[in-house]
Amino acid sequence: MPQPVLGILTLYLNDHQLLEERSIYQKMTVAGAKLGLRVFVFTPADVNYKQHRIHALFYQPETKQWTRRWTTFPNMIFDRCRIQRSHRFEQLKRFRSVYGHLNFLNRPLRNKWTVYKRLHTESRFRPFLPYTRMVEGKRDIDEMLSGYPLLYLKPINGTGGRGILRIERLQRSTWRVQGRDHSRKIIKPSTLSVTALHAKLAAWDMKSRKYLIQQGIALKLPGGRVHDYRMLVQKNGHGEWEATGCAGRVGPPGSITSNLHGGGHATTMTSLLHRWIGDEEKEQQIIEQAETFSVDVAAYLEQSYGRLCELALDLAIDRNGRIWLLEVNPKPAREVFSQAGDKRTYQLAITKPLEYALWLYAQKSRRPNGRTTGRTTGRTTGRTTGRTTGTAAGRSTGALQIGPENA
Repeated sequence: MPQPVLGILTLYLNDHQLLEERSIYQKMTVAGAKLGLRVFVFTPADVNYKQHRIHALFYQPETKQWTRRWTTFPNMIFDRCRIQRSHRFEQLKRFRSVYGHLNFLNRPLRNKWTVYKRLHTESRFRPFLPYTRMVEGKRDIDEMLSGYPLLYLKPINGTGGRGILRIERLQRSTWRVQGRDHSRKIIKPSTLSVTALHAKLAAWDMKSRKYLIQQGIALKLPGGRVHDYRMLVQKNGHGEWEATGCAGRVGPPGSITSNLHGGGHATTMTSLLHRWIGDEEKEQQIIEQAETFSVDVAAYLEQSYGRLCELALDLAIDRNGRIWLLEVNPKPAREVFSQAGDKRTYQLAITKPLEYALWLYAQKSRRPNGRTTGRTTGRTTGRTTGRTTGTAAGRSTGALQIGPENA
């Protein structure tokens, strides 16, 4: 059997071909070689649509250099493209349209609002969901202001904490507003009347960017910093969903979010949870429930939207130990585990998609018509243990049809 090839699909961050996760792709290349999987990196801008070839980037571990050369399409594609407001994202849309029939490890997930609505249809998930609605006018804001003492406004496609506002009731008609602008710069707190608050929100560009307004969860640690938890769930080498690991995130002073790119720092889930809850038995129950819930969410979203291989769930845990799902990230970074000092989870986060790719390739190769449904069943709880707690099932639209093996 020829060596399988995985192409990592990403987007340049600018017009100078800057790649955001170059070091991760280097590690994936090295790990893939040890597993018998060849890995290269490409963007939609590197594709020749007439010849169906790719001017791809290959990492050479011996020289620690990247080289570029033309190659045929890979057996599988790992889509790592995040949303951009740029012409590069338009190139991605064209690529997905032309080559959507190929063998992807993961399909695009929908925006925050669509994912929320989908999860809300399942009664088992509703207790974990802060009440959320689209902002379509002043009435939506007024009703949320009257219903909740703490609210968050967030763009439906935002990342990294950009454009998020925290609105907290101080008195009946007085609110404290703080957040980050669309460049991720911290906005200092201000105290506003309802009239002044509406005037501020009217200038916040919520129509063109589309915003959600969400019930807030009190998450400030002693000292005033906010915190939450990043749970990573991935498919393993048997095509089963697992909770790979979870890290705690603590925001910088004055921030309403804990994102690492916004200045936050990472720590282990157990240490942060112990600071917050202070009861070891209860903390262990929370961890197990969070893992089970996260695997179940991943399996359900895969049933709804097509094949997935990994998701990161941003979780809040209130003082009573109740778990809340803040949002789902379909293209999770891995550095949170490295910064938390959890080297084992960091390594697993890199290798699991490769192991899953090999499993998927083997499934495809065993089928006479070359097709694989992408359906997987498995129940797993362990953060990296392989114990089972939830089921998964997914859909895929077909197998690779262009190009034999890599040149």
